[in-house]
Amino acid sequence: MYIIWYIIIGSIAGAIAGKLMRGGGFGLIMNLLIGIVGGILGGWLFALFELTVTGSLGNLITSVAGAVGLLWLTSLFKRAERSDI
Repeated sequence: MYIIWYIIIGSIAGAIAGKLMRGGGFGLIMNLLIGIVGGILGGWLFALFELTVTGSLGNLITSVAGAVGLLWLTSLFKRAERSDI
């Protein structure tokens, strides 16, 4: 049951991160997938810095932070590909 909840939170986080990152979005489906992966990344980074969050809102904040970071990183590679051409 928790995996479904994580997918829902990650999808919402990906949509929010896509809106926050101007020009950093990759479309709805990719933003949702990036949100799910960003949730994992955000949880890992928060644990690395010994930050703890609780509840659904805390999970959403963690996922959005991870998704924004992941979108930022992917946008760097996206720009690098364009400049090489």
